[in-house]
Amino acid sequence: MHLNFISKSEKETENIGNKFAKQLKGGEVIGLIGELGTGKTVLVRSLAKALGIKKSITSPSFVLLKLYKIKNSKIKNLVHVDAYRLKNEKDLIEIGILDWLNKKDTVVVIEWAEKVKKILPKKAIKVIIKFGKKENERIIKIKR
Repeated sequence: MHLNFISKSEKETENIGNKFAKQLKGGEVIGLIGELGTGKTVLVRSLAKALGIKKSITSPSFVLLKLYKIKNSKIKNLVHVDAYRLKNEKDLIEIGILDWLNKKDTVVVIEWAEKVKKILPKKAIKVIIKFGKKENERIIKIKR
């Protein structure tokens, strides 16, 4: 399944993330692909909020991986990964990402997923975000 959206603002991107989060059941791995500034972290922040996470969501650029616990849901964990600074998958494997990739009660979201594509499950959901023609416009493609 492919879904295509055009977002004209950060708020619209958040709304897309909110709707997307409502379809998650647990066990998903979501790979975010897009240039710097396209809104990958905005999308993660809206997914997290929709899943009930109240903490402030920032990109884990220097720690690589952040784990957020979720209460009152069949999804118990959100794992947020930022692969921007990685040369390859090895660094993520060393900090235990493989333990999270197949957990049924966990959603894993990886920013800069193209840098670690060798470890992404075949069923990973790819979200490609591109700059649109207008200033705040983003084209968001979700490929399941």
